[in-house]
Amino acid sequence: MNTPAHGEVEAVYRAAFGTVVASLTARFRDLDLAEEMAQEAFVEAVRRWPTEGVPPNPAGWLTVTARNRALDRLRRESTRQARHEEAMMLTTPEDPRAPVTSVTDERLRLLFTCCHPALAPEAQVALTLRLLGGLTVPEVAAAFLVPERTMAQRITRAKRKIAAANIPYRVPRDAELPGRLRGVLAVLYLVFTEGHLPSSGEAGLREDLCLEAIRLARVLRELMPDEPEVAGLLALMLLTDARRAARVDADGTVVTLDAQDRSLWDRAMITEGHELVRACLRRNRPGHYQLLAAVNAVHTDAPTAADTDWAQVLALYDQLYAVTPTAVVALNRAVALAEVEGPAAALPVVDRLSLEGYHPFHATRADLLRRLGRGEEAVAAYDRALELATNPAERAFLLRRRATVAHEVR
Repeated sequence: MNTPAHGEVEAVYRAAFGTVVASLTARFRDLDLAEEMAQEAFVEAVRRWPTEGVPPNPAGWLTVTARNRALDRLRRESTRQARHEEAMMLTTPEDPRAPVTSVTDERLRLLFTCCHPALAPEAQVALTLRLLGGLTVPEVAAAFLVPERTMAQRITRAKRKIAAANIPYRVPRDAELPGRLRGVLAVLYLVFTEGHLPSSGEAGLREDLCLEAIRLARVLRELMPDEPEVAGLLALMLLTDARRAARVDADGTVVTLDAQDRSLWDRAMITEGHELVRACLRRNRPGHYQLLAAVNAVHTDAPTAADTDWAQVLALYDQLYAVTPTAVVALNRAVALAEVEGPAAALPVVDRLSLEGYHPFHATRADLLRRLGRGEEAVAAYDRALELATNPAERAFLLRRRATVAHEVR
């Protein structure tokens, strides 16, 4: 075994947290117990792994350790009859060196539990990020731009509601799936987005969250192969994640799409994403995620940035706005409009939007103002974007752009 640094232990835990919590929830049907024992297993790993080394199957080690601690607690707190019932769980011993052999959809079951319609949408996302994504409470709070105490209370209330309402830990029956799908897709996309653009921490991206969101989307598609929005979300994630290697430069700065080295893009993921988009087009049931995936398909289809079919991108955003008429969609449409008709046409559209607390709004305004030669206004817009941006890679990009514009103004 290699002796790990503390950061390596934490990385393993982050990657395995959702698996451990899902496995314990499947066994004990208690989210609080599952989360607490997963945390205790991590504490034990921090204590032992630096001297003993990382075990061959870290997730299995953490799962078995957490399970054993859970059983120890239940034995201490239970009646004799309850102890007997819990002992029945031990009829099949687990080997921490063996692969985790939990049911393949355990994390999907946990996802549907977290996304039950009895919970408020923000509670659904918070629970999923905490229990499946392994984010700390402060990190989840940062993602929602709320105080840590507020988020801790929100998560606690959600778990209590799951227990009090006896919300089942299972994938819903066929008749229930369509009604639950929208919330699940939204949460999966937010988990992916938090991985793609972390709202807190020093990392410019969280690969583990991106890959877990993609994995769950694949499982969901197997479960619901006839739902085009599931295929659309998977395509969107694949086409976005395919550009991961080119997104951040050696200095940890975001590289915009037009400046990315396209030879670094993952062609296999792009091919799969394009096939999914074409399958969605054949169904002719356009939805939010399918249209976003189609936009990304246009971008990834262009050999160079100059070859991008911006007119098609703009047409897709017109369709998307008809399906999802939000200010964020309108902002993204304005970016395409600037490429088709110029920044002078796009700036008035942007200025009509009510997105004061959204840093991409100010970054977009800054870029349009820069292109129009209105340097002082652009610097002010970059300053406001920097006040709001939390991702380090994005902040580095905004600082670089601001410095360039400020130098030109002088």
